[in-house]
Formats: sequence, C-alpha cells, structure tokens
Amino acid sequence: MAHPAWVRKVFTERDLDDIAAAVGRVETTAAAEVRVHLEQRVPRATNALTRAQTLFRRLGMERTRRRNGVLIYLALDDHKLAVVGDVAIHDRVGLAYWERVRDLMVSRLRASAPRDAVVDAVEELGRVLAEYFPRVPGDAGGELSNEVSAE
Repeated sequence: MAHPAWVRKVFTERDLDDIAAAVGRVETTAAAEVRVHLEQRVPRATNALTRAQTLFRRLGMERTRRRNGVLIYLALDDHKLAVVGDVAIHDRVGLAYWERVRDLMVSRLRASAPRDAVVDAVEELGRVLAEYFPRVPGDAGGELSNEVSAE
C-alpha cells in the first residue's frame, strides 16, 4: 500500500512494514485484532479519542468474533493519539491500561522514535491480549488487515 507523503515525513516504508509485522506477531499468540490508523490531522470539532472511536466502528473493529480488537490512532501533524479497545478487552484491562499504553507511546514520540512508539505499543498490547485471549487451536485469526491504514 502506498502511503501519502505526510505519512512518509514521519514513517519510512520500512517503519510501516515493521509495524505491520508487529501486528502480525500479536496474532500468533493472541486471538485478537490490532490495527494502526494514521491521519494527518484530527478533524475539526472532535478530539483524538472521539475520532478513534468513530474510526474503530468504521474500520469494522467491533465486528470481531470475540469483541477484543484494539485500534491505535495517530494524527501526525496534530501530535495527537488515542488507543481504543473493544468491550471484551476493555472490561478486562480498564481505562488505566489504555492510558499506560498511550503514555508509553508519548514518551517514545517525544524521544523522536515514532516507529518504536508504535511497535512497542503493539507489542505491549500483544502481551496483554495473549494473556486474556490466548490463541487456541483452530483459531484462524487475521480477521482484519495488519497493514497500517491512513487517510
């Protein structure tokens, strides 16, 4: 997938491939779905969390079998992000966990390491998802794309 120029100002194609690979690794240990979505800016009259919740639904993440999808959302030019989990995982980890993942990302982003910010967050999510939703024999996984989406 070719990404817009505003994405390539922050992430190289290799970075995006590394992020997609990290998402793929989550699916080897967890029966869950993780997606990463980038936008240039948060649309007017909304905030990053509300936008992420809207995109969560638009990307079909609430339609996973076990309701345990997670969306990492970044608005690159606005320096905003949000992490949203579906009801099954949110009920297990709570708001404080999402805030911890967000804070991990913010610290990496402030250190000018955007690739690491996203890969580390995906790997952290993978650890928790594998704990609460371990992959079981016969689970096909891969309900959603691992590629970083952007608009």
